[in-house]
Amino acid sequence: MMGTIELQRDFFKENRKVFFENNEFTVTLFRYSTNVEAIEVTNSRGKMVVLPYLGQIIWDLSFDEIDLKMKNMFSEPKNVTEIVDTYGCFSFHSGLIRNGCPGPEDDHTLHGEMPCADMDKAWLEITGESIKIGGAKEYTKGFGHHYLAKPSVTMQAKTTFIEIGMDVKNLAGTEMPLQYMCHMNYAYLEDALMQQNIPDEAFKLRESIPGHVHPTKKWLEYTEELKSGEQQLSTLTKPEMYDPEIVFFADQLRQYQKEAEFEMLSPNGVTFFTKFSTEEFNYATRWLLYNEDQQVGAFVLPGTCRSEGFLAAKEAGSLIMLAAGEEKSFKVITGKK
Repeated sequence: MMGTIELQRDFFKENRKVFFENNEFTVTLFRYSTNVEAIEVTNSRGKMVVLPYLGQIIWDLSFDEIDLKMKNMFSEPKNVTEIVDTYGCFSFHSGLIRNGCPGPEDDHTLHGEMPCADMDKAWLEITGESIKIGGAKEYTKGFGHHYLAKPSVTMQAKTTFIEIGMDVKNLAGTEMPLQYMCHMNYAYLEDALMQQNIPDEAFKLRESIPGHVHPTKKWLEYTEELKSGEQQLSTLTKPEMYDPEIVFFADQLRQYQKEAEFEMLSPNGVTFFTKFSTEEFNYATRWLLYNEDQQVGAFVLPGTCRSEGFLAAKEAGSLIMLAAGEEKSFKVITGKK
């Protein structure tokens, strides 16, 4: 049996308020000092904090007292329109008509219009075994595209993972481009091993250099060694080389597996994992960064294409086109083992 509760913005106050509680779950509503609404959901193993009206960003995620989120410079989310201005979250939805790092000739912002979208609706779906946060955003642009996006995130009872979903429907009378990436900013685990059920050789180092990356001589030498095969990067043992960022791409995942599963295993016994269908996500990005301010071990970012911007996807032939009225759904299961 499932119950649905429609949420309203005036439910969220600066003082935290328990909104729902049973033997397994507690749902608390509050508002950050930056005026960003937040929902905290806890089960017996951990908690997540979701921003229901700011792109349905997943701001925090922890299980068994292990923080899954990257080290960052933000103490709380900012009420902004571009993700780079509030880059302190565990996960956000990258896309949907534009995605990734824009190339020199692209006209879109970093990761597109969806990450900080002002959501139209938010609700809770509650069963005895799960709590789902749902949301809806109707994107309409005069002389442009028109779609309905419905992101969601579900926490199950007594588990240490979440299910992230995204449904996209083209509401226009003409086709629309679709680029989507589930952008999970995992914590950096020292000396961790990254492994997956596709070949290591599937990962190729990114050769383009986005505008936000400022190479050093040491970094350029290291990346040349990675490209030549002189260096390998499956274990996080050289943090001094991951600044600026190191990015790998794996393309055409369907040739390897129907369901892809990726893991990051720490020597101290902590294991993070992510699973997804390669029918939905045919590409994967691996993003590593380590400096004093930001430390991230994003061992996999599932996507419908590479995260190199709109024109690169169009040129590569990986841009999805949704017909008028067509709908696509995506699901990612991720967390701690």
